[in-house]
Amino acid sequence: MDKIRAYLVGMSRRQKRFLQVATDILLIWFALWMAFVIRLGIDELSNPFVVHLWLFLSAPVIAIPLFVRLGMYRAVMRYFGNDALITIIKAVTLSALVLALAVYVYSNHQTVVPRSIVFNYWWLSMVMIGGLRLAMRQYFLGDWFAAAQHVPFTSREDGLPKVAIYGAGAAGNQLVAALRMGRLMRPVAFIDDDASISDRVISGLQVYKPKNIQRMIDETGVGEVLLAIPSCSRARRREILSYLERFPFHVRSVPGFMDLASGLVKVDDIQEVDIADLLGRDSVPPQEDLLAHCIKGQVVMVTGAGGSIGSELCRQILSLGPTSLILFDHSEFNLYSILSELEQRVIRESRSIKLLPILGSVRNQEKLLDVMKRWSVVTVYHAAAYKHVPMVEHNIAEGILNNVIGTLNTAQAALEAGVANFVLISTDKAVRPTNIMGSTKRLAELTLQALSKEVAPVLFGDSSNVSRVNKTRFTMVRFGNVLGSSGSVIPLFYKQIKSGGPLTVTHPKITRYFMTIPEAAQLVIQAGSMGMGGDVFVLDMGEPVKIVELAEKMIHLSGLSVSSDKNPHGDIAIEFTGLRPGEKLYEELLIGDDVVATRHPMIMSANEDYLSWETLKNKLSELISAVNNDNYLLVRQLLRESVSGYSPDGEIVDWVHEQQRRRREP
Repeated sequence: MDKIRAYLVGMSRRQKRFLQVATDILLIWFALWMAFVIRLGIDELSNPFVVHLWLFLSAPVIAIPLFVRLGMYRAVMRYFGNDALITIIKAVTLSALVLALAVYVYSNHQTVVPRSIVFNYWWLSMVMIGGLRLAMRQYFLGDWFAAAQHVPFTSREDGLPKVAIYGAGAAGNQLVAALRMGRLMRPVAFIDDDASISDRVISGLQVYKPKNIQRMIDETGVGEVLLAIPSCSRARRREILSYLERFPFHVRSVPGFMDLASGLVKVDDIQEVDIADLLGRDSVPPQEDLLAHCIKGQVVMVTGAGGSIGSELCRQILSLGPTSLILFDHSEFNLYSILSELEQRVIRESRSIKLLPILGSVRNQEKLLDVMKRWSVVTVYHAAAYKHVPMVEHNIAEGILNNVIGTLNTAQAALEAGVANFVLISTDKAVRPTNIMGSTKRLAELTLQALSKEVAPVLFGDSSNVSRVNKTRFTMVRFGNVLGSSGSVIPLFYKQIKSGGPLTVTHPKITRYFMTIPEAAQLVIQAGSMGMGGDVFVLDMGEPVKIVELAEKMIHLSGLSVSSDKNPHGDIAIEFTGLRPGEKLYEELLIGDDVVATRHPMIMSANEDYLSWETLKNKLSELISAVNNDNYLLVRQLLRESVSGYSPDGEIVDWVHEQQRRRREP
C-alpha cells in the first residue's frame, strides 16, 4: 500500500489530472446507471445503456468541462478540505441541472426519461465523486482510521507519541489535521474549558475537561500536551500552565496569535512553552504616536544592531517607516545575520527603506561622526554594550572602554553631527551596582545626564577647546533582564534540561525582573520619544521572579520531575553554585524614591543625581589614565566616587593586565 501511495504521489501533474478525469467519467456513468436501477428496478440492469445511450454519452460531456471550469482538478488530494467539497457540490449540481435541460429538450415519446432519474443522478454523483475524494485524502494521509478512534475495531498502535491538544477551537483542529498529515505525533484527545463541548467528540477526538486530565492520561496514555490557544491572554496561559505543571507530561505550544496573523509562523510550528507565559503579564498596547515620533520618515541609526536588543529594535524600527536604517556593529556575523533578515522582509513587504550595514566600533569616535554626518542621522539608539556581569567583572578595561568611553564617543559624535534624538539602552544593574558592568552603565547614564545639561559644551578630548552647540535630546531607558537574550538563564536551562541536567542556579533566593525582548524594544522606542533631555526612564518590569522557581517550572513543563532530598528518584536536579563575581541577589530599578509617572502606564521617569560636565570630564580623564596604567585600585576608587551606591563585593582584577603584571614581576 505504501508503494502504491508513493507511486501515485510521484506521478506528474498531467498524469494525476488524466487519472482523475477518467475516474470521474466512470463514476458519472455508474451514478447514471444506478439512477436508472433505483427508478426502474433490478430487472432493468442492461436496458439503460441500450435505450438511453445518448444520455450516457451526454452526461460526461456536460459534467467534465464544468468540473474543469470550477477548479475541481486544481485541488491537491492530500490537502482536500471544506472549500473543495463546496466546489464539488456546485459542480455536480450545475451538471445535473444542465443534464435535466438536455433530457427535457431531446427526449421523445419513444425514449421517455423519468424525471426522478436526474434527481437520483445528482445525489449519487455527489456521494460518489465527493466520497471518493474524501477516501483518497485519508488514504494519502496514511491513516484510514485517524478520525475514528471511538469506532469499534479501528484502534491500533502505530508507535507514534500520543499527544493531547489543549484547545478544541480553530487552532486546535488545524493542529490535529497537521499532525495527522505529518505523522510525527498521534493526537488522541482534546482538553477544553468550554463546558458545552466537554465529553463530546471533535475531529474524532474526545474532549476532556481540565479536571478530568488524569482520567484522560489513564485512558489514552498521553505523554505530551500541545497548547493550541493562540488568542489567550498571558494571564490565562499562566493559570493553565500552573495547572498542567502537576501532571507528568511535556507541555509545548503553538505560536501566538500575532505571529499566526502576520504569517511569520504556521499553526503546526510547535515550540517549547514561551517562558513569558509563566510570568503571566500581558503587554500594554503601544501608543502609535510615541512609536513613530522619532522614526517615521527619518534616518535612524542603531549601534549594537546585531545584539539581542539591537536586532529587535531594528525589526520594530523597520515597521515604523524610516527612510534609512543604519545598522552599526563590530561583529561581522551578527551584522550579516540581522541585515539578511531585514533585507528579506523589505522585499517581502515591498518597503522602500534603505538598509546600511556599517562595520565599526563605538570606540572609534571619528568613524561614528563620519557615519552620522554623511547620512544626516536624526535618531540614534545606542544598544552597543558589554552586559554579561561575570565576564565584564574580570575584563575591566574592555568594560570601561566599551560601555563608558563607547557611550561617550557615540554621544559626542551625535552632538557634533546635530543628531536630534539619542536614546541609551541602560540596565537595572546600574542601580547601586556591585559589579563593573553595572557601574559602567551608570557612568554612561551620568555622561548623557551631564551632556544634556550643557547648552554649548566643550567636548571631552577636544584640544581646541571649542564649544559645540548642543541640539541633541539625550534620554536613557533602564530595564531588567530580557527573556532569551545572549547570556540569559532561559536558553541555559533549556540546554541543561536537554542534556539531562543538572540545572545550575547561583542562589536559592536570587530573583530577577524579566521582560520579553519585543516588549522591551517597543517600550524603549516609546520612552525615547518622551522627555526634554537628561531623562532616566524606567520600565515597569512587573514582579521579580525567583530563578529557582523558574527552573522548577521549566523542568515540570518538560514532563520531568525535580530530583531533591524529598524526591531522590526525580529526573533532574537543581544545583546551587554560589553567586558569581559581582552578582547581586536582587536587582533594583531606582536609585532614589523620586519617580514620576508618564503618559505611558509602563514607563516612569526617575529624577536622580548627576554630575556636572566639567566634573565628569575630570573623572573620565582620571579613569582612562588609571585603566591605561593598570591601576585598578584607583579604578575602584574613581568608580566609588562617581557612581552612587557602587560597592564591589571583592577585589577587582582585570585578567589580562593581571597576567601581564605577573610576568613583569621577578
